[in-house]
Amino acid sequence: MFYLIVNFLSIFVFLGIAFLFSNDKHGVKWSRIAIVVALQLVLGWFFMKFSIGQDIVKGAADGFNWIVQAANTGIAFALPDWLQPTTGNPNFVTSALLPMLLVVPLFDILTYIGVLPWVVKWIGRGLSFATGQPRSEAFFSIEMMFLGNTEVLAVSGAQLNAMSARRNYTLALMSMSCVTAAILGAYTSMVPGQYVMAAVPLNILGAIIISSILNPVDVEPEDDVIVSIHEEGEEREPFFSFLGDSILNAGRLILIITATVIAFVALAGLIDKLFGLTGLSWLTLGNIFGVVLFPFAWLLGFNPDQAFQIAQLMGTKLVTNEFVVMGQITKDIMAGTGLFSNAHASAVLTVFLTSFANFSTVGMILGAFKGLVSKEKSDYIAAHVPQMLLAGILVSLLSAAVAGLFVW
Repeated sequence: MFYLIVNFLSIFVFLGIAFLFSNDKHGVKWSRIAIVVALQLVLGWFFMKFSIGQDIVKGAADGFNWIVQAANTGIAFALPDWLQPTTGNPNFVTSALLPMLLVVPLFDILTYIGVLPWVVKWIGRGLSFATGQPRSEAFFSIEMMFLGNTEVLAVSGAQLNAMSARRNYTLALMSMSCVTAAILGAYTSMVPGQYVMAAVPLNILGAIIISSILNPVDVEPEDDVIVSIHEEGEEREPFFSFLGDSILNAGRLILIITATVIAFVALAGLIDKLFGLTGLSWLTLGNIFGVVLFPFAWLLGFNPDQAFQIAQLMGTKLVTNEFVVMGQITKDIMAGTGLFSNAHASAVLTVFLTSFANFSTVGMILGAFKGLVSKEKSDYIAAHVPQMLLAGILVSLLSAAVAGLFVW
């Protein structure tokens, strides 16, 4: 009972940390935050206790994955060897970036014919009513959780350019917590699938909560508009000219993101090598983050020994990626042995791992914005990288805390 109470109180601790680092403490709308937190708790109960909720998420994920599989036919034609990873993990460029060559033109076509702006307008209006966010930000939270951060940013170029730097930054904060539908199947083969599926809606709401605290933005009704690529009465660009530009822009964006991610991951590797010069084998970025995260792991409802093990795995995930940790724990967590003989540990760690919150994702997001918006806006986002990483960690912790409440 003690650890259950601690687990519940952790939710308020994570919200308090977000408030401590808020860009505008007076602008935080706590009544709206309370509504979304309550909704997250209800959904946490629903998705952790009832398989129908997980089936709904899986259905949505399968729909997006169907699009990605179509993209793979083009990749297989040009680069067949890239679809057969030799490391045991999905090829990053193939799984996360090259599908953009289909996804971006597809969504641009939907925008060209007026379908996507209509969908964003009406779904965004409903989500905006529930969460208090502007329509585009509310819809973005759903899109990114299945389509992926770079893909959904890439198909939102016109909208991003019409929004202020601070609103762009809200989307950058939210993007730290996304996944892609193409990756969900790989997750469920390594960790319990029911917890993976529950993490998706929890992360959507968590991203809304944390971004609304860290970066509260007031948007006037006249500014809460869904941008179309054509002004009313303007003659449309010929379709195939438009499509060609869309494909070229997607290719350019892939190159920018790839370069940025390689640089960020290499930089983290260089830091670890510099630490290695001290002769202290335990001194790594992963272990440092593990020590920092230890009190937060304890707050998730674990005794000190369990919390230390959980924190080390969390730290490794932040510095590398979720697949590295899943590979380490898959035998024990699937068999329910060792640390994972406790179902609470399985639920909490799986939900924490089910997101792209790590150093390389920062590089992906910065690369995407540099390729899509003005230098002024991308520089504004780049100036807040530590807060972006904090947002990803807090969303993962908050989602894990909510999930853990219902599994003991």
